Amino acid sequence: MSTAAAPLEAVADRARVAALVEHHLRLSILRAAAAQPSSATEIALALGLPRQRVNYHMTRLRRAGFLVPADRRKRRGFVEQRYHATARGYVIEPEALGPVGARADFVTDHLSAEYLLAWSAQMQGDLGQVMRDAKRRSKRVATMSLTTEVRFTSAEQRGRFTELLERAITRLVGRYAAPASAPDGQPLPGRSFRLVVGCYPPPATSPDGEGA
Repeated sequence: MSTAAAPLEAVADRARVAALVEHHLRLSILRAAAAQPSSATEIALALGLPRQRVNYHMTRLRRAGFLVPADRRKRRGFVEQRYHATARGYVIEPEALGPVGARADFVTDHLSAEYLLAWSAQMQGDLGQVMRDAKRRSKRVATMSLTTEVRFTSAEQRGRFTELLERAITRLVGRYAAPASAPDGQPLPGRSFRLVVGCYPPPATSPDGEGA
């Protein structure tokens, strides 16, 4: 039996997504079960709800693979099964939405927020698949990420930053990246990585939180 929730799980299967979101109570149950192993009785007491109601939703979550057995606990002469969530957080992949899932090639304006959002969703789907493949092979996924915040006082300054950043990335790719194939078309050894760079104004939390 597993004893700890993973940090994150990507969900692509539509049936599992439906089981997760079709009732708001299931999200509260998962939050409780991610914090510590819990039984239906314990979660019902914490939420102030009837045990039968909580147990029904826990059964649905268990069948969908979001809850797994943790341990057993004696309570008032009975032995209760406790469960924990498979992850502390979940990401729903675009694949779960089928033909209406977000795709970058749906957006023609490559400078728009819609294009960046579509790429973000596509990245979630890519990483979800890569993580599942790596888990089946008991491998770790090699990634790199950089997150920072920059502030611009004008659109011209932002445009200049974008231009120089593009030049720097192009120079780095040209210097360090290896070709994927030989002149005769034969594939060359190595591993491919996808690099996506985006810049966007964060959600405003104060009057000065708006982007330039």
